Amino acid sequence: MTANDALADILDRQASETESEQLLAALVDHGVFVPVQENGTVMFLADDEGAPALPGFVSKECCADRLSEAATALHCDALQLLEIVEHTGVEALMLHSYQGWARVPAALMHQTLQQRGRRAAGEQLQLSASTHRLALALRDAVSRRLPEVPAIRTVWVSQARWLNTGVEHLMLHVAVDEPLPSSSADRLVEVLLAGEVVRGDGDPQLGMLALNTTEHAGTIAELEASGLDSITRS
Repeated sequence: MTANDALADILDRQASETESEQLLAALVDHGVFVPVQENGTVMFLADDEGAPALPGFVSKECCADRLSEAATALHCDALQLLEIVEHTGVEALMLHSYQGWARVPAALMHQTLQQRGRRAAGEQLQLSASTHRLALALRDAVSRRLPEVPAIRTVWVSQARWLNTGVEHLMLHVAVDEPLPSSSADRLVEVLLAGEVVRGDGDPQLGMLALNTTEHAGTIAELEASGLDSITRS
C-alpha cells in the first residue's frame, strides 16, 4: 500500500471531529505508516496532553516529510497497530497527513475494529482453516482454558487474509455473552500468550475479534457454518 488516501482527505480538511466515524473507518480499513528508528524499534511522540502516543502517517512519504528523524516507516494494519498498543501501553494514536492531524484513543480503534472487522462472509477478511503449528497449539490451549472463562461461548481459529492489503495472520473470533469490548476475550488471549502458546520466529501474528452473541448473531451463524476449527463450551 502506498497511501491511505481516505484518511489523508479527512485530515487535510481538518474534519476529524465532524467526520470521526469516517476517520475511524479509514484507519481500520487501510491502516497507517508507523515510523521506526535505525534499530527497527517503533518511534513514539507526545500527544496534545503530553502523554506518549503511537504516531501514524498516511504514507511513507508523509512520514519522511513530517518526521525526518525516522529511519523509515512501515505500513501497519489495524491488528498490527493494536498489537503495538497492547505491548507498549500507549492509550492513543497521533495520525498525520501533510496538512492535518488527529488524536485517536486506542479504545475507539479497538471498538471500530470489532464493529467492522468481519462484515458478512469476508468483504474484508477471507477466513480459512489452518494447519499451521501455531493454529493447532491455539486450538489445544483454548480447549484447556475455555472452562475458566464462563462468558465465552465459542472460539474459532482461522487463517485470516485482509483483502484490501493482502496481509495474513491467525485469527481468533470469540463469541461472548457480555458487552463489548469483552474483558473475558482479552483475558483469554493474555493467558494464551503468557505461556500457553509460544510464537516462534517467522510465525504469523495473532489477531482477535470479540462478538456479542446477541448483537452479532448473524456473523456468529456464518462462522458456525464456515467449517473453521471451533471450540465450544459444552
